[in-house]
Amino acid sequence: MADPKHIDLIAERVERLLLRHEELQRTNALLMEQVASLKAERDSIKSRLNAARSRIDALLDRLPVGTETPSHKDSE
Repeated sequence: MADPKHIDLIAERVERLLLRHEELQRTNALLMEQVASLKAERDSIKSRLNAARSRIDALLDRLPVGTETPSHKDSE
């Protein structure tokens, strides 16, 4: 039969492993929440960017055709 001291050491190690496992599960859950929050924030920013692009495109479409912007050439 196994030494009782050896069994106690194994039991203690198993307990520590279980505690560590629970801690890692909590950490993982928090990280998953952060990922979900960051994804939502990213999607919101992408949506705002697309809306801004649409507004800029609409403004560009309203500019008169054939007007050129002055060039910045140095006088020679």
